[in-house]
Amino acid sequence: MPAPSQPSGPSVALNGVTKAYADGTIAVDNVTVEVAGGSFVALVGSSGSGKSTLLKTINRLIEPTAGSVAIDGADVTAGDPFRLRRRVGYVFQNVGLFPHMTVAENVAIGLRLEGQAKPAARVAELLALVELPADFASRMPDALSGGQRQRVGVARALATEPRLLLMDEPFGALDPVTRGSLGSAIRALHDRLGLTTIMVTHDMAEALILADRVLVMDQGRIVADAAPRALLAGEGGEAAQALVAVPREQMRQLGALEAGV
Repeated sequence: MPAPSQPSGPSVALNGVTKAYADGTIAVDNVTVEVAGGSFVALVGSSGSGKSTLLKTINRLIEPTAGSVAIDGADVTAGDPFRLRRRVGYVFQNVGLFPHMTVAENVAIGLRLEGQAKPAARVAELLALVELPADFASRMPDALSGGQRQRVGVARALATEPRLLLMDEPFGALDPVTRGSLGSAIRALHDRLGLTTIMVTHDMAEALILADRVLVMDQGRIVADAAPRALLAGEGGEAAQALVAVPREQMRQLGALEAGV
């Protein structure tokens, strides 16, 4: 991958992180892991494995029952959670744009909270960054395609120049062509801006293609932690290989179809 043009993003350390609910459900079970600054990590697992819950403990959208989370060595509970979230970019699964606001107003929410009264220049810069035309600033979200709305969501997440980007199933609602294109664009932005990126996905092929490192979750625990090449070589254990088997079998079937078998 190309070297980032800026200093790398922060490290993220989770130590014994657990999330238990009153009904006895344990969504995250004693997770300890460190994400190196500047890396692109995919958090993969089946539905209900705990990956989105774990991601949300980083920016305190969910408070863990036990354990701690630190960004560049600083405990995330040491300060105001709202200020923390302005320092950490977050891309929602369902985009989460406000339908009554223009694209520019949506992108500029964090900037206005930071006290920027006239953020038009920054909004234009951000739209260019996510490869959207400048005149999209005046459009309403319902006038955009799904991929365009998600690009606006990414622009909003990057508005306050965070060094850490969290993404929760960011491409899940998109068609395959748009999904592939936007995934490549996000990886390019990660490299260009020198971010630390943690992405939740249930799509192992997406994780293998985009990430430097893949963490596989099962029943609230990380059961595999490996580079994409290592997972393709058969490492990572049973749960990881079950996920790898899906795109591998799809490739086999496509090859058979192409060969006329």
